[in-house]
Amino acid sequence: MPLRFTLRQLEYFVAVGEAGSIAKAAEQVNVSPPSISASIAQLEAEFGIQLFVRRHSHGLSLTAGGRLFFKEAAKLLADADALHDIAGDIANVVRGPLAIGCLLTFAQIVMPSLRRSFEDAYPDVRIRQHEINQGQLLDMLHQGEIDLALTYDLELSQDVDFEPLMQLPAYVMLPEGHVLAGRDKVTPEELVDEQMVLLDLPYSREYFLSAFGQKGLRPRIAERTGDIAVMRSMVANGFGYGIANMRPLNSASPDGKPLSFVRLDGLRPLAMGVALPHSDHRTHTVTEFIEHARRYLVEQTVFRSSISP
Repeated sequence: MPLRFTLRQLEYFVAVGEAGSIAKAAEQVNVSPPSISASIAQLEAEFGIQLFVRRHSHGLSLTAGGRLFFKEAAKLLADADALHDIAGDIANVVRGPLAIGCLLTFAQIVMPSLRRSFEDAYPDVRIRQHEINQGQLLDMLHQGEIDLALTYDLELSQDVDFEPLMQLPAYVMLPEGHVLAGRDKVTPEELVDEQMVLLDLPYSREYFLSAFGQKGLRPRIAERTGDIAVMRSMVANGFGYGIANMRPLNSASPDGKPLSFVRLDGLRPLAMGVALPHSDHRTHTVTEFIEHARRYLVEQTVFRSSISP
């Protein structure tokens, strides 16, 4: 029996199922909303089922049958993507889809320029990116929702491989004019009585606090935030010091105020690298992305005072 539906129609259907809206899905796959609506209508006509319930105030929701159809359609699309991987390996070319997760704290500095560079070098690769925290990255890796993650070597399980790209030491972030600004390094003992603006993200939080805990100290946490840009601005405006492993080329806070960065003594550097599920085989595309990232991050000097592994 000849097929009367296409993978493209399934792609549009899955995009709407994930986004919950035809308009949002149209933005994600870069086609017009009428094209997506027509594809869904054709699928419903072909299979004789209603895939979505239209709710005026809440967009589209999958029906019970639609949820089953969604699961199988996503699996079929994943299998089709795997054919690209196999073909690429056979032909020794870099192409096909690549789902990348990036740690939220440095995504704004690393991901856009690295992605632009890689896609310019390999235009047949289609990248889909996610900027999330460490816990979410590890969950997505384990569930197979991303192919790899740009992140730190924090709390990685044995079924995750890690390719280090560079070492990033810990820095104390201080407002201009602070008594500790301008020093070569600072110790946890010198910070313990100062107010702290904690970057409160899973695993990162425990890492920063370990600088004090391993010495039996408790920092004075005055503020908490899950956004590193907010932390930088709060520090620059005198709410306390912050700790981070990324020292960007621009030392100003997002609101334009100057910041001072001083090396934190006694806290191990973090390795920034690529985490990916353990496997005896890596696709040619994944392998080339890792090597491209290693060359790019060093050559472009994305961070100050980074150390190549």
